[in-house]
Amino acid sequence: MGVQIREYSHLDEEHVLDLSLRAWAPVFASMRHVQGEELFLRLHGDWREYQRKAVQQVLSESAMQVWVAETDGRVAGFVAATVSEPDRLIGEVSMLAVDPDAQGSGIGARLTEHATAWLRDAGMQVAMIDTGGDPGHAPARHVYEKADYTLMPVARYFKAL
Repeated sequence: MGVQIREYSHLDEEHVLDLSLRAWAPVFASMRHVQGEELFLRLHGDWREYQRKAVQQVLSESAMQVWVAETDGRVAGFVAATVSEPDRLIGEVSMLAVDPDAQGSGIGARLTEHATAWLRDAGMQVAMIDTGGDPGHAPARHVYEKADYTLMPVARYFKAL
């Protein structure tokens, strides 16, 4: 499968939104299981609408660099990166999703490498990526560890009020 990575175009928006929701369905199912129904609903409500808005925000931010991966002329994944702390020379890969039909083919790794290279070329000395520690995020953690990112354990607690 030939993969081409190119800059995102507004014409890609619906493809990116569609693949993102399909890619993150297992992630949100995992979070629902870990967090419990009440807390999950308070944090995410209708997770599809919540995530759709999050992706649209990333796609529209002027400081964000976004690329898509194409296979056979169709969008199979996307990645977004930004300079998050310019004074400390820290950049962030802020969002990544790969179409479920293309997962496991190396597209996530290629997109992560592309975004990381952009951050390096932008003068960043550190790149970071956040992801969940739940079972649904295991494939993402695998991609980031394969790309030589170092896991920094963080404890974040939530409580429904």
